[in-house]
Amino acid sequence: MLRDEQLSILRDISQSVAFADDRQGKVGQLIADGYVMKDGDLFELTARGVTAVEEHAAGLGAGDAEQARVSSDRLI
Repeated sequence: MLRDEQLSILRDISQSVAFADDRQGKVGQLIADGYVMKDGDLFELTARGVTAVEEHAAGLGAGDAEQARVSSDRLI
């Protein structure tokens, strides 16, 4: 099960939000676990990452779920 910090990173990646260098080190574990892939200088969610974000969003309230939703153009 993913921790809140890991889900936060996945949401940031799905929304193309840049994050601080101290969080980039944590992305390595998400890559190793199959949630994220690196494409040049960019990070993208894998299908597993998209599913994790969507499942988490389903457990949130309606307002928060909209914010956490992954757009279909980010699916791999």
